[in-house]
Amino acid sequence: MQHFEETIVINRPLEAVFALAMDFANHAHWTPGLLEARLTSNGPVGVGSTYIYNTEFMGRKMETSGEISAFNAPTLYQWKSTSGPFPMSGGMRFEATEGGTRVTQFTDAEPGGFFKLAAPLLMSSMKKQDVESLQKMKAWMESR
Repeated sequence: MQHFEETIVINRPLEAVFALAMDFANHAHWTPGLLEARLTSNGPVGVGSTYIYNTEFMGRKMETSGEISAFNAPTLYQWKSTSGPFPMSGGMRFEATEGGTRVTQFTDAEPGGFFKLAAPLLMSSMKKQDVESLQKMKAWMESR
């Protein structure tokens, strides 16, 4: 299993950053390659909520279904894939800081099948996308 995490400070209050991050319709604003993100369960986001991500990654279109596996508003949410190209899990931690919110995005992945052959390249690409994602998230949220 590969693990990586990235951190950034967003100059917005903790509750505002968490609320924007939990609205799945917003994810396409900052997630590279994300074509669509939507909840597939009813009710507020929480443990057991399900979602679908339609992405384009390394020239391939993929659909990944997932589930929220941990939720502690406004400081943490974790997810796990329930279908998709390979097993993944991850989440975000949110911490109030002076003048903003520290956001740490973390991912665990176990490439298999076609992706196992390209695992080093894939993991490097995913890590770069996480960095870009957090930078875009910061710019988008600070412009609100």
